[in-house]
Amino acid sequence: MFADLGCFIIDADQISRKLVEPGQPAWKRIVKFFGSDILNKDRTIKRKELGAIIFADSKKRKVLNSILHPLILREEERMVREGKDQHKITIVSAALMIEAGAHKRFKKIIVVHCSKETQIMRIMKREKITRKEALQRMAAQLSTQEKKKYADYLINTSGPFPQTRKQVVRIYEKLKKLAESGK
Repeated sequence: MFADLGCFIIDADQISRKLVEPGQPAWKRIVKFFGSDILNKDRTIKRKELGAIIFADSKKRKVLNSILHPLILREEERMVREGKDQHKITIVSAALMIEAGAHKRFKKIIVVHCSKETQIMRIMKREKITRKEALQRMAAQLSTQEKKKYADYLINTSGPFPQTRKQVVRIYEKLKKLAESGK
């Protein structure tokens, strides 16, 4: 929705997917640590299997994060610099931004949230995992209540699409005014 309004969107998940393509430095480090059992025949990482490993073992999750987070942050910073002159508003979308401490780099933080049950169902559908696995993933992140404490703006996506869109447009207008004033 923000992209439709003219914002430049940087998606940390898309960056991460590129970093773990076969042969990339992050891919090599991940395979070295986790072993070749996490690879498909085409040498891509079995995301579901790797997810099961890291969400069951916090130490292994920290290793994966230590490999990926610095590279993701560096790429985000490069993209922000490149887009700065072309776009008034840049939004970095990152699920673990607060957990990684990366939120400190930004002027404003938007936390997108929904009801716990909606979150569980969305994770299950998107990742094609069980309820237990979805809960395990949620437990590995800060709670929504905790994330809200960092927010300058909140978007509740529990309701119908038009309700979410109104929230996005309202926040966009505020961000636009800040950008125009140089803040």
